[in-house]
Amino acid sequence: MKTNDFSFLIGGEAGAGVSRSGSLFAKACMRGGLNVFGTNDYQSLIRGGHNFYVVKVSTEEVYCHPDSIALLIALNAETVTLHKDELVPNGGIVYDRDDLISVSEKLDRQDLKLYPVPLKKIVKEELKEELIMRNTVALGAAIAIVDYDLTLLEQVLRDTFKTEVAESNANAVETGYKYVRDNFQNDFTYRLKRTDADNQRRIFLSGNEAVGLGAIRAGCKFFACYPMTPTTGLLHFMAENERLQQMIFIQPEGEIAAVNMAAGAAYAGVRAMTATSGGGFCLMTEGLGLAGMTETPIVIMVGQRTGPSTGLPTYTAQGDLRFVLHAGQGEFPRIVIAPGDIEECFYETMWAFNWAEKYQLPVIILTDKYLVESERSVGTFDTGRVKIERGNLITEQYEDSEEYRRFRFTETGVSPRAIPSTKNAIVRVTGDEHSEYGFTSEDPHITANMNEKRRRKSAFLARELEERNIETTKLYGPEQATATIVSWGSTKGPLMEAVKLLRNESIVVNYLQIVYLQPFPTSRVQKVVNQSTKIIAVENNITSQLSSLVREHTLRGVDVRILKYDGRPFNPADLTNKIKEAL
Repeated sequence: MKTNDFSFLIGGEAGAGVSRSGSLFAKACMRGGLNVFGTNDYQSLIRGGHNFYVVKVSTEEVYCHPDSIALLIALNAETVTLHKDELVPNGGIVYDRDDLISVSEKLDRQDLKLYPVPLKKIVKEELKEELIMRNTVALGAAIAIVDYDLTLLEQVLRDTFKTEVAESNANAVETGYKYVRDNFQNDFTYRLKRTDADNQRRIFLSGNEAVGLGAIRAGCKFFACYPMTPTTGLLHFMAENERLQQMIFIQPEGEIAAVNMAAGAAYAGVRAMTATSGGGFCLMTEGLGLAGMTETPIVIMVGQRTGPSTGLPTYTAQGDLRFVLHAGQGEFPRIVIAPGDIEECFYETMWAFNWAEKYQLPVIILTDKYLVESERSVGTFDTGRVKIERGNLITEQYEDSEEYRRFRFTETGVSPRAIPSTKNAIVRVTGDEHSEYGFTSEDPHITANMNEKRRRKSAFLARELEERNIETTKLYGPEQATATIVSWGSTKGPLMEAVKLLRNESIVVNYLQIVYLQPFPTSRVQKVVNQSTKIIAVENNITSQLSSLVREHTLRGVDVRILKYDGRPFNPADLTNKIKEAL
């Protein structure tokens, strides 16, 4: 019997409440003191198709989704067909008893434990509820199968829904729980038990929510966003918190309007942000260039998905790295930060707002579908870890004896920033090249000086990152290892699990996560790669974009590339095998 080493998958058609059900079960596991990671997979359909939500549960830290599942909760027969081969030996299946014949015909394994529950019949005849409630009945059945504390799930339901809805859902899970207790032997191989950590304060949230919390904590007061998967979750989060946090949320007519509204809000003096995916960012590039020319501090989250064009709109990828590094005509500095997990989504968003204002430039937070739509249990965030720094911002009145120059030449390239209506300062800004005073100019000398002024920001920013020991890179494992794996973004989770699996086989590798992609942390990356005999790049794209970036800045090529570009994240076991083949 295995306790607290568990994974489950709930699947069904779009509109059946699959993702919400999986998330509720995962939260109940977390409240028992367990570590949880959950992720959803769905097609670009409102109804029909196949959706599933998969969760890994453990007493140890969990970084990503599981390779296999112990319990399959099938809301339709198709789910069994698609996922039966992912079940571990002696795994279990919860399904509707009305699908008994079609399910049994699809199984060619004798080791599985089957739990046919009359889900539709219970919902319609006993509970007198809508058919969608069968997912909640199935959750109750699953709780009974793994012998878990039903009260934890009931608490989650009451904290999630309004009283009437919560009570009907609690009644549904109790009914499913009782049916399994009354009709099946309690002999399932896997068990879930509360741990001593059940009283520790933890939160279960997605990357989108973590970015939103980081933005709010950083003082974001204006958020404009047009809905686009996978960043729509951030849009919903900011909209829900608009009044509570006393900020302005706007859903404009498109991405062009969103980025220009954010730039306008930042010009007016508030911290402003927008979010989109690759297709929307295409439309934003002119506004990005405007922010670069006017030295306006905006933050843009780009959530990558499979392209080009519409591509796979609900699946993940890392194909936009080079795009965001060079987007926009001409040359201007920008910062690109790629968080790799939920905690980094929170803290790096706070840093993004600081850097944007201190260096008066656009900052791009580069994420992807897998990172921002997956959910994970984490400890509460340290909200005092990143202090708000607004840079050279004039908040009262301009007191210099000289006339105010918005784009004054300085050693660092950063000019005094007054907002419109600042006393004694006339703020002139234009998207054309301009003089220190903000007047349009085509003078070649001024043009060259302004380009150099803006360029100087990058050098001073890179210096500050080093002097303050900001974690532009993170090294996991010993400094000396058989090989070094380099990667960025959401590949961190599968890689952390893979490194753990390799360590269990006495294979020692280290893993270099590159968090800041612009400015590139050349000296730190160079130090690690120069000590390694073999460099392995792991990315969710077909051209290994990080590999070219490493070579560009360190003059050291990558020896092996492990690439995945089918819209799905890496599986830890498959990734482990590929790394072993590369060694």
